[in-house]
Amino acid sequence: MRIGELSKRSGFSRDAIRLYEKQGLIPVCGREGGNNYKTYPEEAIMTLEVVRDAQAAGVSIGDLAILLSQLDAADGDDLDGDAFLASKIEEVQARIDASLRFLKTLEDTRQALAIAPYKTMPAGE
Repeated sequence: MRIGELSKRSGFSRDAIRLYEKQGLIPVCGREGGNNYKTYPEEAIMTLEVVRDAQAAGVSIGDLAILLSQLDAADGDDLDGDAFLASKIEEVQARIDASLRFLKTLEDTRQALAIAPYKTMPAGE
């Protein structure tokens, strides 16, 4: 599929797709037609979904490139995949824990405000 279709189906902008391609996150299948348009595999949609989730969890593009290459077994001998994944799992779990703590703080604050509404001071006091 061409970049326009990939953009429409994935919800990513063309610029974002080009960036992820340059970073090695999504492959180009080949070139098509007289204009030499790039084509992307169907799996690029799933890869972009992983990219979206990973970035939402705070994973860097560099780490994501390593992760995806591990999933494709491209770096099998050069990197301890288990240790890398264990480290990423630990980092994401720490972010989840922090997010859950903050969510609890927001919920507690909302509940406290519902019980005793915030009063504004009259002007001049």
